[in-house]
Amino acid sequence: MKKYFLLLIICSYQVGVSNAQVLPTRQQVLEKMISANSYFIAKWPDPSVNIVTNKSRPSNLWTRGTYYEGLMQLYYLTQDASLYKYSVDWGTSHLWQPTYTGTVATRIADNQCCGQTYLELFNLDPTETERIATMQTSIDAMVNSTKVNDWWWVDALQMAMPVFAKFGVIKNDAKYFEKMYDLYNYTKNLAKGSGLYNSSDSLWYRDSTYLPPKTSPNGLPVYWSRGNGWVFAALTRTLDVLPFSAPHRDDYVVTFKQMAAKLIRLQRPDGFWNCNLGDPNDFGGKESSGTVFFTFGLAWGINHGLLDSITYSPYVAKAWNGLVNDALHTDGSIGYMQSSGSKPADGQPLSYTKMSDFEDFGLGGFLLAGSEVYRLCSDTKNSTGINLQGNNEFKLCAYPNPFSDQLNIKCTTKSKNPVLIILNASGEQVYRFNSATKIGDTLIWNGKSNNGTLLSNGMYFIYLQDGDKRQLIKIVLMR
Repeated sequence: MKKYFLLLIICSYQVGVSNAQVLPTRQQVLEKMISANSYFIAKWPDPSVNIVTNKSRPSNLWTRGTYYEGLMQLYYLTQDASLYKYSVDWGTSHLWQPTYTGTVATRIADNQCCGQTYLELFNLDPTETERIATMQTSIDAMVNSTKVNDWWWVDALQMAMPVFAKFGVIKNDAKYFEKMYDLYNYTKNLAKGSGLYNSSDSLWYRDSTYLPPKTSPNGLPVYWSRGNGWVFAALTRTLDVLPFSAPHRDDYVVTFKQMAAKLIRLQRPDGFWNCNLGDPNDFGGKESSGTVFFTFGLAWGINHGLLDSITYSPYVAKAWNGLVNDALHTDGSIGYMQSSGSKPADGQPLSYTKMSDFEDFGLGGFLLAGSEVYRLCSDTKNSTGINLQGNNEFKLCAYPNPFSDQLNIKCTTKSKNPVLIILNASGEQVYRFNSATKIGDTLIWNGKSNNGTLLSNGMYFIYLQDGDKRQLIKIVLMR
C-alpha cells in the first residue's frame, strides 16, 4: 500500500478578538489531562485486573476500551513510555482478544471496542501481528456475511466503527469501509423502518424504543446526550483515519456537520449539555459524559478544517472550561458523570461529588477532548515561534496521527499571504499553494504535485513563505 502524508494547515488571521484568548494554554490543558489520568492509574495500577462494581467484569470491557482510546491520545502528546507500557500490558493480559469471547468471533460491538487500541498499538509496531489477529477474525466474519442489523443501538457506532475503518487502512481494502457503511446505514436509516437518526432535528434516538411516539415525561423527544455523544465520537474517530478517497466519507461528513450545528444551539450557558438534548427539563443540569464527546468532536472538526473556527471555537472553549472548572476535582476525578445506562434517568441525580459507577469511559472521553483542545490552543511557549518578516509572527504546532500516517500542521499567523512550497531532494519545486487558492482558512496538501500526479517515493521539504522570507517547517518521506 502506498502511503502519503497529508499536510493540513489552518491559518487563523488576526482580526479583532481571537477566540484562542478564551482557551487555556496547551500546558494547562495537558496538566488537566495528566491529573485526571494519574488519578485513574493510581486507582488501577494493574491494567489486567477485573473491573469490580456490582459484579466482576474483564478489564477489556467497552468502558475500559473507551478509556484506552483517550489514553493513546495522551501518549501521542507526551510520548510517555509508561503509558505505552500500560496499554501493551493491558492488551497482552487479554491475549489481544475481544471481550468475553476469547478466540471465538463476536459480532457484538461492545466486545470489539478494545480492538481500537489493539489496532493502534499494532500500527506502532507492525511486527506484533498477534495484536490484531483475533480481532481480525471477528471483523472479517462480519465483513463476509450479509447481515447488517448488528448495530441496533447508537452506542455501537463508537464501539466498532473505528475498528472497521482502521482495518480498512491497515489492509488497504475497501471491503471494510463498505461493510462499515452498511452497518452504519442500517442504524441511521433502516432500523425499525425509519432509522435512529432524525434528520429534521440532526439528533439520534438511542435505540428503537425511543422512536416516536415515545416522549419524555414532558411530551418532548428523548435524545439521550451520551448516546449522541457516542455517535459524534464515532464519526470523529472514523473520519480521523478514513482516507479522503474512501467510499461514503462525504455521508459521514454531512452528518457530522449537521450534528455540530445543532449541538452548539443546545449547549448550556455553563458549557455543559443536558442529559436529554430534546428536553432540558428531563433531568436537566450539568452532565459530563455527553459533554466530553461533544467537546472532542467539535475541537477535532475545527482542527481538521471541517468546522469554522470563528463560529465553533467559543463553544469548545466554554465546554472545556466548564469541565475543568466545574467537574474536574483537584485529585483528578470527574463529577457530573452519568453512570452506565441508556437514558437520561439512569444514574440520577448527578452531582459534583457523586462518581459514576464506571470512571473509565468518561475519563477516556475527557482525554479525547483534551487532546483536540490542546491542538486547538495557541500557545507561544509550546509552539515553534518564527519571524518570517518584520512583526509577522508565525506560530507553529505540528502533531502527527500515528495511525493514519498523516501530518497536521496548525499555524496562527498575521500574514495575509502565506505560501506553502514543497521541494524535492534535488531542490526542485513540486508544489506551491498560496492563500489566493485556499478554501476558507484551510490549505490542504494530499501528496500530489501541482499537475495532480502523486509524488514519487523520496524525501520532501515543506516550507512556508511570506514575501521574500522562507522557513523550513517539516521534512517528510513519501513511501
